[in-house]
Amino acid sequence: MRVVVVDDDRIVVRSLATILGAEPDIEVVGQGLDGHEAVELFPLLDPDVVLMDIQMPGGDGLSAAEEMLSLRPDARIVFLTTFSDDEYIVRALRLGARGYLIKQDVATIAPALRSVMRGQCVLEGEVLARAARLSVDVGGPGADAATPDESALACLSEREREVVRAIADGMTNAEVADSLCMSAGTVRNRISSILTKLDLSNRTQIAVFYLRNCV
Repeated sequence: MRVVVVDDDRIVVRSLATILGAEPDIEVVGQGLDGHEAVELFPLLDPDVVLMDIQMPGGDGLSAAEEMLSLRPDARIVFLTTFSDDEYIVRALRLGARGYLIKQDVATIAPALRSVMRGQCVLEGEVLARAARLSVDVGGPGADAATPDESALACLSEREREVVRAIADGMTNAEVADSLCMSAGTVRNRISSILTKLDLSNRTQIAVFYLRNCV
């Protein structure tokens, strides 16, 4: 895969380029230091994945991602950042980012990019937990508690919608079964049906779909 790495720290950019470039299936074709450079490099290099920081003085990653996705809606953008702020997570996922990783263990980056190339969304554990919570109380204390717009789930049965809500709440299959009075097998069957109807690949994508389209 052809990857562009963007971060306002030159040392981070060079380190990531070296680490990823050592992988047999990854070629780092470009490096940038802010969102403006990312937007300029994107049409010139046509990368498979853009690995980008969010907060950068010369141009933030979220605004850059919005521009790149307007040019190519199927662009694969993965954020690698030290910030797991709720607002950033919501904006990144609603923009259509394919991943949101926290700068902790660089060994997880290459596998995450491979998952993105297979069509999956990748969320680091803490981010997934926050995303699940945000699907319920996005906006924080005092936010409007209006019923979410679930028109994007129109193709699902009411029972399947209940399963989607439970997964978006961060429940495991066992917890979904207990909460909805289903057997474990029924829950698995419902999830398989949901994945097929929504053209998704895994449970994480169900939670992300709900956050992006219904909250």
